[in-house]
Amino acid sequence: MKRTHLFVTTLLAAAPFIGQNAIAAETWDMPTAYPATNFQTVNAQEFAQCVSDGTGGDINIVIHANGSLFKGNDIKRAVQTGQAQIGERLLSSHENENPIFGTDSIPFLATSYDDSVKLFTAARPELDKVLDAQGLMLLYSVPWPPQGLYFNKDVKDVADMNGVKIRSYNKATARLSELTGMVPISIEAAEISQALSAGVISSLITSAVTGQDSKVWENLNHFYEVKAWMPRNAVIVNKGSFTGLPEKSQAAVKDCAAKAEVAGLQKSKDANDAALETLKKNGMQVIAPAAPFAAELQKIGATMTDEWVARAGGAGASVITAFKK
Repeated sequence: MKRTHLFVTTLLAAAPFIGQNAIAAETWDMPTAYPATNFQTVNAQEFAQCVSDGTGGDINIVIHANGSLFKGNDIKRAVQTGQAQIGERLLSSHENENPIFGTDSIPFLATSYDDSVKLFTAARPELDKVLDAQGLMLLYSVPWPPQGLYFNKDVKDVADMNGVKIRSYNKATARLSELTGMVPISIEAAEISQALSAGVISSLITSAVTGQDSKVWENLNHFYEVKAWMPRNAVIVNKGSFTGLPEKSQAAVKDCAAKAEVAGLQKSKDANDAALETLKKNGMQVIAPAAPFAAELQKIGATMTDEWVARAGGAGASVITAFKK
C-alpha cells in the first residue's frame, strides 16, 4: 500500500510539469510544391529536423511534399490564414500582389549564385516589410539554379518560339512568353510531366533540376542555358504562430533557418551540376543559345526590367541601387 501511495503521490506531483510539456509541444504542417527528392524539399526536411532537435521536440514540423497538402499556388494563402503554420513558396508567383515579390525574376539581372545572394540581401528589407503587413515572416530563402529554355526542336531565334505553348509560373514567365510570341499556360511544378505528355504545353522555362524532376527528356530534347534569372523559394511562417512560441524556441527556429539558407545554397549548386549531367545522359542537348538568339533575349529582358522598375516604384529602385553598389 505504501508503495502504491508513493507512486500516486509522485505522479500527481509531476502532473503540472507533464501538462506544461504537452501544451508546449506543437506540430506544424509545412506544405511544399516539389517532390520529396528535390533539393529544396530535402533542405526543408533537414530544417524541420534541426527545429525538432533545437527545441527539444517542442516543435515538430511535418513536411507535405509535391503539393500533397496544398497546391503550390495555395500555399502562401494557407500560411496567411493559419491553415498551415509554415510553408515553402516561390514568392515570384505572387508578384501580382506586390512587385517586390518578383525581384528575383528580373531578367538577366542576377544570373550567378553570388549575384543571387547579393540581390536577395538587397531585397530582404523590403520583402520583410511586405510580408509583415500580410501577417507573415520570412525565415529563409534558397535560389533555384539559373532558368533555361526547354523545347522539342532546335531554336535559332525568337521567331522560332512563336506560337509555342509554354509553362508559365509567374509574371516574368508570362510576360516573356508574350514578348516572344509564345502562349503562356499556368502549370504548377507537380503537373509538368502530365502537361507535357498531354500536349498541354511543349516548352518550359525552368531549371535543370525541375527538368530532371519532371523527366522532360520523355517529351523534349533541347535545353538552352539562357540563364534568364534565378528565382528563389522562401520558407514563410505565420507571424502569430511564430510569436506565440517561447523566446527560446523562436531563437532555435531562427538559428535553424540561418543554417538552412547556407546549406540550401550549396545544395542548389550541387543539384544543378548533377541535373545537367542527367539531362545529357538522357539524350537532351544542353547548349548555349546562339549569339543572335541571346541578343534578342537580352533586348526583351531590358524591356521587362524597365517595366518592373516602373511597377515597383521607389521600393524597387532602392533594391536595384543597393544591389548595384
